[in-house]
Amino acid sequence: MTQSLIIKKLIPGFLLLLLVSSCVVAKKYKQPALDLPEKYRMELQLTADTIQLPWRTFFKDKQLITLIGNALQKNNEIAVALKSVEQLDLAFKQAKLEWLPTLELSGSVNRTWQSKNSMNGSLMGQFVSTPYIDDYMSGLRLNWEMDIWGKTSMMKAATRADYFAQRENVAALKTRIIVQVAQAYYNLLALDEQLKIATSNIELSDRTLQIMQLQYDAGQINSLAVQQAEAQKKTAEMVLPLAMQQIAVQENALSILCGAYPDSVARAESLQKALPEDLATTGIPAALLSRRPDVKAAEYAVIVANAKAGLANAAMYPSLSLVPQIGTNSMQFKDWFDLPGSVTKNIAANLTQPLFQKKMLRTAYKIALIEHEKAAIQFKQTVLQAVGEVSDAMARSKGASQRLVLAEEKGMALNKATNDAMKLYANGMANYLEVITAQNNALQNELETIAIHLEKYNAITDLYRALGGGVE
Repeated sequence: MTQSLIIKKLIPGFLLLLLVSSCVVAKKYKQPALDLPEKYRMELQLTADTIQLPWRTFFKDKQLITLIGNALQKNNEIAVALKSVEQLDLAFKQAKLEWLPTLELSGSVNRTWQSKNSMNGSLMGQFVSTPYIDDYMSGLRLNWEMDIWGKTSMMKAATRADYFAQRENVAALKTRIIVQVAQAYYNLLALDEQLKIATSNIELSDRTLQIMQLQYDAGQINSLAVQQAEAQKKTAEMVLPLAMQQIAVQENALSILCGAYPDSVARAESLQKALPEDLATTGIPAALLSRRPDVKAAEYAVIVANAKAGLANAAMYPSLSLVPQIGTNSMQFKDWFDLPGSVTKNIAANLTQPLFQKKMLRTAYKIALIEHEKAAIQFKQTVLQAVGEVSDAMARSKGASQRLVLAEEKGMALNKATNDAMKLYANGMANYLEVITAQNNALQNELETIAIHLEKYNAITDLYRALGGGVE
């Protein structure tokens, strides 16, 4: 039976098998049901333009914009992630070529001495005049596995999704770095404010101590009052070295985050001048699916798992490959390329159906299905966490705003109390403990107000990130 006849007999049966099985090999991807709520737990007015603001627009402070730009260019975490994207880009391009026919060029020269006691050796003298046989061969071989189960499209879908998932991971990393730089910068400004408050309170405590020292020298008060005033001054002075220590540590961390060695950091004069864009503008949780890179990356992971499950299923079905070959073959070198006399041709069709591997392949398919289910669950969890992060950031922002109003009102009252206490003390209508208590309360409230301002700025920045704020 000729090879062409064999192929003609095999292909119809194989095509029939294809029609029976093709409907079950690959399943089209369908996004897992998320059952998202219609709105966030707290009401928030948000427009797409507001949330997708580029970071250069969202952040107003020029020094901060410069720091973020440096971090995006020089941060080593981002550099490593970009290299991973390059690797997956190459893998994606390779996947496009995976199922193309392969073409091989070969050439060989062989000389064989047959045993004289063998049949071939004993008869060799009748055909050749030498004690050996030469064989010169060259060939061009084409190998093509026919993609009858859609393996090519599944492999492309997996590598494509892998590539885009990594790109989204890079975007998520960049967003995280942006937020870390911004919050480190705000913390640095808050420490500067603490330093200013401490310096101001040291001056106030020093004036109070001088007054009490004069009264003590005049015999109007006892030494306990002076000692208490000195202790109050030390309380304010203790803030200075701690703030300076924390400033140095924060500058070092911020420098490294921006891809530089530890150094001082140029910054705004006050925390209030670095206020980012106010996000008080209605959004729905479903909008996160098109904004947050981590959510998109998690969905790409489901697409990858779905494609791999299809490939694992296809591995259980027959594969058909065609192998045509043409070349030259001769016993003598001078006739090696004597055309067409030395031309040799061959064509083969290979049909392979896994049999005893069936249990292993089916187990691999079941594992792939479980991986797909896991990826779908992780995708749902990512969306759940994303909605939760938005709700948390809104709660922190709202709570900080309310506390800030109260802290500022309390500060006004404490400043008035401090001034009144000094006046009353000067007129003998208040004792030194009332003055010291008023000053200490004012100091603590000023420090607490700065901490609430910092919390407010961080909450706004977290909300911007949680809502999928634009990287570009």
